[in-house]
Amino acid sequence: MGMVIRSQASDRFAAYLGELAKVVGHADRVVPLRDYCAGLLATEGRRSVEPMAAVTAPAIVSAQHQKLLHFVANSTWSDEQMLAKVRELVLRSIVRHGPIEVWIIDDTSFPKQGSHSVGVHHQYCGQLGKQANCQVVVTLSIANHQASLPVAYRLYLPQAWTSDAARRAKAHVPAGIKFKTKPQIALDQIHAAHAAGVPHGVLLLDASYGSNKALRDGITALGLTYAAAIVSSVKVRPVRAHDPKEPRLSVKQLALSLPKHAWRTITWREGTNEPLRSRFARLRVRAAPIRGAAKCTEETLLIEWPAGEAEPTKYWLATVDQKMSFRGLVDIVKMRWRIERDYQDLKQEIGLGHYEGRGWRGFHHHGTLSIAAYGFLISERETIPPSEPRPTAGLEKPALPSSYRPRGAPDQAPTPRPQLDRHDPTPAGRRDRTNTATMPALLHPPISAKCASAFVTQYD
Repeated sequence: MGMVIRSQASDRFAAYLGELAKVVGHADRVVPLRDYCAGLLATEGRRSVEPMAAVTAPAIVSAQHQKLLHFVANSTWSDEQMLAKVRELVLRSIVRHGPIEVWIIDDTSFPKQGSHSVGVHHQYCGQLGKQANCQVVVTLSIANHQASLPVAYRLYLPQAWTSDAARRAKAHVPAGIKFKTKPQIALDQIHAAHAAGVPHGVLLLDASYGSNKALRDGITALGLTYAAAIVSSVKVRPVRAHDPKEPRLSVKQLALSLPKHAWRTITWREGTNEPLRSRFARLRVRAAPIRGAAKCTEETLLIEWPAGEAEPTKYWLATVDQKMSFRGLVDIVKMRWRIERDYQDLKQEIGLGHYEGRGWRGFHHHGTLSIAAYGFLISERETIPPSEPRPTAGLEKPALPSSYRPRGAPDQAPTPRPQLDRHDPTPAGRRDRTNTATMPALLHPPISAKCASAFVTQYD
């Protein structure tokens, strides 16, 4: 029975890669595409090019290394077309359990030594929780309660890079890439997804994005809705205030002024160990307009004040339907945990941050192929009913040549899951205090490399 499951999974993997091959252009890129994705799934430890070459072609490691390196670093296939194809294929599995409910904007970081890798800069690094040399990527994901998938992936290029012609040339940064803030990159991704007809969902933003009024207005201009976390200093006026001269209050001041009966304890989801609940209040407000803008429309302010805390801890502005239930609104804003799980699995199980090249194209190609490999695993997971067992035994991988030794330093120990991608909800830096240990379990157990290898055909 196990061999039948593995054979069927391998057939599905081959069919999936066959569809992806339609967007890589030249026929001579099909085999490297297959091997690179297989290497991301089957290699244990660090998934840089050489270890993947040793796993996918142990008899000709050097030649395979050059082939994979050329494919990821130099080939001119389109990341946008590849991600669109992945989305097309994986979306079918995600919506089996219900429609897309949210789009999630976020960013993730990769600590780096040195200063030559494209986009590396001393900036806030969420993975380390402090300022450090790192690369930062902005992503857009689509999600429902069962699954999620990144559909856009773009490196944030600091001004120190965009204004340095020599560095740009060495890293082969395209001439059309100009400096954009992370919220501006996010809005570009939202525009592209909207234009491509991606099924709509409520936009979820953490405080560093949600506090940006221009981004929120850009979302509204597209006819989309959002539930955006904001910092406590954002000023609003309650809709009930009839005097237009009444001063605006920070959301923190407003929260502290609310009567006791305004707060409700709401359970929004069953967690791994216990139900997830907290105290919330909501009211209709108008946020301060950006300079030169028309008067503000009404929004819902949602506030969280957990029992035992000295003051409220989180704030959101939402443009969702006013008829949405209180619990439904809380449930929506709390769906941001899915992107944290995506980042964890992409980094720890797929090797999203393991690319060792320095160029713009290779960095984005590796990220795109990591999402492609991850997308296949999501498809597999979502096609198995919860009552049925998942494949647990992987296919045997080719033995490494006895003389093989990976170049470079050994991979660092995996970062503990609760430490991944913490964000401080202030403009200067971000540290999301989500404790991933309390995240609800996925429909199926988290992805593991051993389970992933069950889906990979052994290539000689």
